[in-house]
Amino acid sequence: MTRSRFFALAFALLFVLAFAIGTTPVETAQAPAPATGPRTARDAALAARQSKQLTATFVGADTCLACHDDKAKPLERTPHGKSADPRTPAAAEGCETCHGPGSAHIEDPSDPATIKRFDKTMAPRNANETCLSCHTKAPITLWKGSAHDARNLPCGTCHSVHAAVAPEFLLRKTSELELCASCHRLQVTKVQRVSHMPLIEGKMTCSSCHNPHGSTNVRLLRVGNWINESCLYCHTEKRGPFLFEHAAGRESCVSCHDPHGTNTHAMLVARPPMLCQRCHIGTRHPSTIYDNTAVQARSNRIIGRSCVNCHQNIHGSNHPSGQTLVR
Repeated sequence: MTRSRFFALAFALLFVLAFAIGTTPVETAQAPAPATGPRTARDAALAARQSKQLTATFVGADTCLACHDDKAKPLERTPHGKSADPRTPAAAEGCETCHGPGSAHIEDPSDPATIKRFDKTMAPRNANETCLSCHTKAPITLWKGSAHDARNLPCGTCHSVHAAVAPEFLLRKTSELELCASCHRLQVTKVQRVSHMPLIEGKMTCSSCHNPHGSTNVRLLRVGNWINESCLYCHTEKRGPFLFEHAAGRESCVSCHDPHGTNTHAMLVARPPMLCQRCHIGTRHPSTIYDNTAVQARSNRIIGRSCVNCHQNIHGSNHPSGQTLVR
């Protein structure tokens, strides 16, 4: 067989094989159809609730009061119960403004899916959607994506519509400090120290600095986009600009101060000169008293025991010779 005949025969075999493969039906595995049912018990309850509430109608607040009089009476003393205000639930559909139409609930009160129940059976995000349908203005506008929203906290964690304890904001505790202490125990404990923010004296509250519903700053700080902007909102005398700035203060106020409280003057995180020696190590003033067998007479632990005796303009200086932030 010559080479040309060999290639011709091979080409013919390949053509026949390709034609056979193209005409033979190929069985392909069918992908399983996606599940249409709810994946969890909570999703099933939500689907049932939505289907029943879509066909329900409003029955009026008087019908609700026939059974839930103990829930409605305390509500009348809250902002939600002021029917004279057109923005409140009482001015709209009463109880059904938040809990949804109640006709299906009247027909079968034992079925929890016939009415919105703001309890542990409802997903926090679904409960919050009801509140956010009315509370859309500041300071609630930054709630979605905030630290508390990311932790899936419902509004009912801090607020109670029917059983509020505090007269303001329908809080579950008698004060903001007590409410925040239920989760942020470390920060509230610091307020009890010698040098602290005047929270226990009642001159300010946690929300004076923080917005629990969200902010553009870190740590839910109410003002600015970084820590110093929040501090300088009140401590304007430290704002500057300065001819000579203290690098630690320019970077962050919390480099030297604990904003909730310490046992050191001015809420410093450590006592001078140990605080200063965290950055200024072995400069013009020796950091230790002893150098081998000799006593360092220029040690900053002997001379007044505090750097700010001389370097008083610690936040910054505008004096031409104030490079060392001296008085």
